[in-house]
Amino acid sequence: MNDLVNRVADSVGLDPVITEKSIGMMLGFLQREAADGPVARMIEAIPGASDLVAQYNGEGSGGLLGGLMNAMGGGVMALGQQLMSQGLGMSEITGLAKETLAIAREHAGDEVVDEVVASVPGLSQFV
Repeated sequence: MNDLVNRVADSVGLDPVITEKSIGMMLGFLQREAADGPVARMIEAIPGASDLVAQYNGEGSGGLLGGLMNAMGGGVMALGQQLMSQGLGMSEITGLAKETLAIAREHAGDEVVDEVVASVPGLSQFV
């Protein structure tokens, strides 16, 4: 496991295997939904993040409900449903997002992360 996964798992109190998959799913979502330039800079700046996106980007589609939410523009809500299908509760999802973005700020800087968050409708209320 890389430092990103271990740090988030310890901070949020999650199993490292679930944390790894959840971070990969979350970063994959951001890669698809956020402004291309800032999100690419953010993911590249975080050690190990690109590998997690490559490994888990397509996983956890959430089945029919997740597909319908995505088709209807569910965005952040669809991601939440996908993470809940991995066994996470809302407080764990919020903790995962906040800690991952705190690490992103350390590596990519506040400006880049703020651009990423601002470019995804509804994301700011969770982070």
